[in-house]
Amino acid sequence: MYLVFIHEKYIFKHPQPKRPNSLRIYEAHVGMSSTEPVINTYANFRDDVLPRIKKLGYNAVQIMAIQEHSYYASFGYHVTNFFAPCSRCGTPDDLKSLIDRAHELGLLVLMDIVHSHASNNTLDGLNMFDGTDSHYFHSGSRGHHWLWDSRLFNYGSWEVLRYLLSNARWWLDEYKFDGFRFDGVTSMMYTHHGLQMTFTGNYNEYFGYATDIDAVVYLMVVNDMIRGLFPEAISIGEDVSGMPTFCIPVQDGGVGFDYRLHMAVADKWIELLQKKDEDWRMGDIVHTLTNRRWLEKCVSYAESHDQALVGDKTIAFWLMDKKRNGVVGRKEK
Repeated sequence: MYLVFIHEKYIFKHPQPKRPNSLRIYEAHVGMSSTEPVINTYANFRDDVLPRIKKLGYNAVQIMAIQEHSYYASFGYHVTNFFAPCSRCGTPDDLKSLIDRAHELGLLVLMDIVHSHASNNTLDGLNMFDGTDSHYFHSGSRGHHWLWDSRLFNYGSWEVLRYLLSNARWWLDEYKFDGFRFDGVTSMMYTHHGLQMTFTGNYNEYFGYATDIDAVVYLMVVNDMIRGLFPEAISIGEDVSGMPTFCIPVQDGGVGFDYRLHMAVADKWIELLQKKDEDWRMGDIVHTLTNRRWLEKCVSYAESHDQALVGDKTIAFWLMDKKRNGVVGRKEK
């Protein structure tokens, strides 16, 4: 006697919304979205959190930590399986149902995709997959990110290109994501990964021996593929270097992103909350808000996970803290 299990393919019921003229993005981590001390599920996020996001006036939700990762504290950035959704939060169909519900509410769903590095794990990741350290990655020290403790892709390899390009298409085609926020793009584009660097805008900082040309070409190719196969999809790149042509179309010689993630603005708000109001410099604030390349579209947050969780706290807690980094709040009379 044989038992045959037939799994029916999830059928999406609602069309993907059209791209809005102005994105209002709510950044979310499904596992951390519950008010209870548990790892939340795709189903609970779908039923409890998505309606709240819609009610608050957002038109897009960016979901982090989707790709499978063994180390939960990595926030989803040490990916072990690039094609599998995080199993802690539910099944693949649960994730599809979440995205379908978001589309019903008129919300775009953006994925925080990690193509900048991979988990260092050898038992459940790509590292040493064929017994060598160079199957998908650079061999030797160039293949290791010294700060993130992770492996770095060799974007000059045809197999790496096939793997990552098919991965990007998979999430858009199979799960109906509406676009990506590419993580760690600065780390990809330079062999120094942007670490211990202060970018001044001098072109020698962008087009020199430290530029990983293969990585830049990969970004051009993946953006061109996304635009060709999914014209409505949105591509956002996390870059803090100010790389020229970042948001210029590929056919015009650019890298091809629709938006640059403007990290400096969110950092500036936290910096201001650590100072007395009278120490705020208006010229500095205006410069931070307007410091971008001509006509370049940017995504700016009041706060994102980089400010709220990575060694810091939320703006709400900064405001509620009676003592802000030595600045004692004034008592009401």
